[in-house]
Amino acid sequence: MSIEIKMPALSPTMEEGTLAKWLVKEGDTVKAGDLMAEIETDKATMEFEAVDEGTIAKILVAEGTDGVKVGTAIAILAGEGEDASAVEAPKVEAPKAEAPKEEPKAAAPAPAPAEPAKPAPAPAASGDRVKASPLARRIAAEKGVELSAVQGSGPGGRIVKADVEDAKPGAAPAPKAAEAPAAAAGAPAPAAAPASVWYDESIPHEEEKLSNIRKTIARRLTEAKQTIPHIYLTVDVQLDALLKLRGQLNKSLEGRGVKLSVNDMLIKALAVALMQVPKCNVTYAGDKLIKYSRTDISVAVSTPTGLITPIIRDAANIGLASISTQMKELAERAKEGKLKPEEYQGGTASISNMGMYGIKQFDAVINPPQATILAVGAGEKRPYIVDDALGVATVMSATGSFDHRAVDGADGAELMKVFKALVESPFGLLA
Repeated sequence: MSIEIKMPALSPTMEEGTLAKWLVKEGDTVKAGDLMAEIETDKATMEFEAVDEGTIAKILVAEGTDGVKVGTAIAILAGEGEDASAVEAPKVEAPKAEAPKEEPKAAAPAPAPAEPAKPAPAPAASGDRVKASPLARRIAAEKGVELSAVQGSGPGGRIVKADVEDAKPGAAPAPKAAEAPAAAAGAPAPAAAPASVWYDESIPHEEEKLSNIRKTIARRLTEAKQTIPHIYLTVDVQLDALLKLRGQLNKSLEGRGVKLSVNDMLIKALAVALMQVPKCNVTYAGDKLIKYSRTDISVAVSTPTGLITPIIRDAANIGLASISTQMKELAERAKEGKLKPEEYQGGTASISNMGMYGIKQFDAVINPPQATILAVGAGEKRPYIVDDALGVATVMSATGSFDHRAVDGADGAELMKVFKALVESPFGLLA
């Protein structure tokens, strides 16, 4: 008996995903545990394994298809002894490229019996609206062209300038109240169509489709800046003692395949500091405050598809060598899009280090629902007061961003003070 292979939920928050790549083809035999596909969720690209044994009879969803809802049949598996070629795909209603619901405006005035709303041969309909560039919308509005009757030649059927320049005016004049007046004036598209952003199409350019990960980053960062009152606190930290200790530790670790980085030691310092100042190791939850008794540090890692934050669990209570080994493995798999959900979901506070890019100081955006993130700049030689005398020291600037709903300024300042002390007297990291 044939089995429907359905789009899996690969994370607790996943509602839909992109079928990035098929690793099998029709006619292939698979058994439980075989890799079948790579699926891009809102967090990472993950491998999907077969659960049953059989032959791939039909692939129902082509690779590269995005917006595939969890539970949607993506392939048919023929069971043992079943003729795969005789298996029929289930009858699934294809999403209709219906005339966009956004445009009942044309029917509202309904002047002359203009050509009935043509079903648009797969026009640029996406969801409930026409896919068209802002410039194309403006030209269409000026010429009285009905966008739902225009075939788009842009990516994904998007209507672009050239498509409307030669189009004949439709029956409905450019709607005034219903159609966004801002678009007719060449201003950004209205809130009803947030995906349309005005830009000058005359400038040579190309369009790149956003990955699910990039969409999630955009949504979460917008949410964080709009809803979380940030407070920023910066300290200058002398690194010479930490750099000396790092050199000594790395000598002792030779031959063990471990090489500590400055970032490994800063992760440990932040974790220990949070244990000493637990008022910053919290989450604001409306009418209550979640206070964590463990420090799980989310570490920002840049990947080809965007930023992701793998987590070092209980970082205050594990050794520097363990932090280094875990961080190296997690960063490598993050860049390959192979992290498991439990490896990047959660965390009690975050650290973001841009020192390797020569960035001196920056303010990081809080990673909700956490209340604390530490932004670390580059260590550099600076004039510095050492033992009451002006000298030269290796100094870095570190800025803590705190959710002011959960963390008072004095508590954030205490955390930064403790962090500075731990880095400048780093033997406390070995306890």
